[in-house]
Amino acid sequence: MQKIIIIKYGELTTKKDNIGLFLSALKTNVENSLSGMNTHITFDKGRMFVEAQDNNYDKVLEKLQKVFGIHEINIGYKIENDYEVLKKELVNVVKDRNFTTFKVETKRSNKKFFKNSMEISKELGAVILTNIENKKVDVNNPELLINLEVRLDAFYIYFDKVNGAGGYPVGTLGKGILMLSGGIDSPVAGYLCSKRGVKLEALYFESPPHTSIEAKNKVKKLAEILAEYNGNIKLHVVNFTDIQEAIYKNIPHEYLVTIMRRMMYRIATQIAKYNRCKIIVNGESIGQVASQTLTSMSVINAVTDIPVIRPVACFDKLEIIDIANKINTFETSILPYEDCCTIFVPKHPVINPELSKCISYEELIPYKELINDAIKNHEIINITPGSNQEFKELL
Repeated sequence: MQKIIIIKYGELTTKKDNIGLFLSALKTNVENSLSGMNTHITFDKGRMFVEAQDNNYDKVLEKLQKVFGIHEINIGYKIENDYEVLKKELVNVVKDRNFTTFKVETKRSNKKFFKNSMEISKELGAVILTNIENKKVDVNNPELLINLEVRLDAFYIYFDKVNGAGGYPVGTLGKGILMLSGGIDSPVAGYLCSKRGVKLEALYFESPPHTSIEAKNKVKKLAEILAEYNGNIKLHVVNFTDIQEAIYKNIPHEYLVTIMRRMMYRIATQIAKYNRCKIIVNGESIGQVASQTLTSMSVINAVTDIPVIRPVACFDKLEIIDIANKINTFETSILPYEDCCTIFVPKHPVINPELSKCISYEELIPYKELINDAIKNHEIINITPGSNQEFKELL
């Protein structure tokens, strides 16, 4: 008998002819997540199995819960393909567990096995009743549900389930660039997009000396947390100072936010195309601020020909905060370091901007040259889970 982790796929099973592609990607992502942990991974169209060292299973389980594409995780036992051995080992597995009522539920993927599922469940139930005192069968509401899978290579027994992250394996649906600010919303948007199989790169706009090194490190930490779900993330850091100051000095202040966002979208579009990202992802939520009214979104979107995905567009703030707490980004997001989206904000920004005015105002600054310089000189930081030691020291 061998302890083992059993992974169930859930939504991936709907992929039919393409399931091999998705499962291969999932196996790769699981291997990357468990790198250095001395595990062995096998899979077929029905299940994935992870073998680990006995003292490693809790850590492995923690890592697997952050891998998208996994519907359910069970820690169980693999027993050699011998029915008499199964009966003996079943008693050994359950005798020390605290329960009075139980049920055996059998799934038989090996249709050549000489007994059917109902016969196996009844016989194994009788084995427990015979060998362990004071136990009763309860098929409706058992204290202990004993799951048995009869497969070609072996028997698998497991009890409690742990929910997986769901979704699709990261990388199976292409690549996107996440506009990652230091706020609450954009990391949540990145997490939700990752869940749909999108591999992320991230884009951060800094504006020194108006923004601090702490603000930059805050974003690096947020990228590091997202990397636990998305794998290594390439973080593009664009110096936005010259563009932002030109906007502030030359453009009517009620249009500052709208023009600033249009410049950011232009930069995001160019970096996305160069890095073969198919979408732009951001944390905009309808009506939350002036630049996120439907009119503002339409006017800002006009500068890009790449689809813009807004995973939290229809979430309210409390719903977004709930997810931020779940994925452990909230406490970092609320640290009091301003990003360039929160500086130079006018008292009364326009909420229904006119596209013609934006085009006219933008002619007042040499924005094409400024954008080219910003992209040409931008910094790229490779973020991996647990890599941001610089930020931790600043805390």
